[in-house]
Amino acid sequence: MTTFAAAVASRLPTGLVASAAVALYPRFEPELRRLDDFCPPGSIAVDIGGWYGPWSRRLARRCTEVATVEPVPHLAGHLRRTLPSNARVVQGAATDRTGDRVRLWFPEGDEGDRGVSSLERRDIHAHSVEVESLTIDSLGLRGVGFVKMDVDGAEVAALRGAAELLRRDRPALLVELESRLGPIGPAVDLLTGLGYAGWVLAGRRWVPLTGFDLPAHQARTEHLVHQGLLRRALVPRRTRYINSVLFLPEGRVPGGERGR
Repeated sequence: MTTFAAAVASRLPTGLVASAAVALYPRFEPELRRLDDFCPPGSIAVDIGGWYGPWSRRLARRCTEVATVEPVPHLAGHLRRTLPSNARVVQGAATDRTGDRVRLWFPEGDEGDRGVSSLERRDIHAHSVEVESLTIDSLGLRGVGFVKMDVDGAEVAALRGAAELLRRDRPALLVELESRLGPIGPAVDLLTGLGYAGWVLAGRRWVPLTGFDLPAHQARTEHLVHQGLLRRALVPRRTRYINSVLFLPEGRVPGGERGR
């Protein structure tokens, strides 16, 4: 479903849309305001699925280096032109293979601006472009402290392609998981097998994923998804649609000694 805001955005200059996205995103995704809880200052961060850069821009102020992976060609170009100098933009789709040509799918009338492009074709998708695949391990990063992943249903392959980094550096990960796009169990099981435990930001508190029924919560609040980013960010509400899960190595809690 194309919202009115998305339709208007498709007719506005990229720079204007990007500025609005960066300004509004912390209200839409409050995890972005809680970097102190999980992202070590001065570390290296990876932003998988950069879109217009709301995460990359905030991470670049906190970290020594940010590697931003974005498969949509014109968005990758925009990020290269506008992100700070300590952000390196890599155009490609994060999977478990490097150098393959894969299809990236978009809804009707969208070229990636809505942020719902995916390697996994769904009923909303109408056309595609070929992009090159890559693994996060192939980027040659060392000392990674945080990874954010938004790949719309292709999480398992992207995580497999980062398995060496996860075992070696043990970074915190924030992974968008949505049961409406497919079962979230495989991604959770993969990370559990690597010694990670999940947390979700419910209200102002981080709570263990094991005690929070994420699919049931998403089923109750899915109607909010179809209201669009602008309305969700600006209209006060008592609940929100939670789709970001923070994974930390077992024994760590969000905020360290200040874990809530």
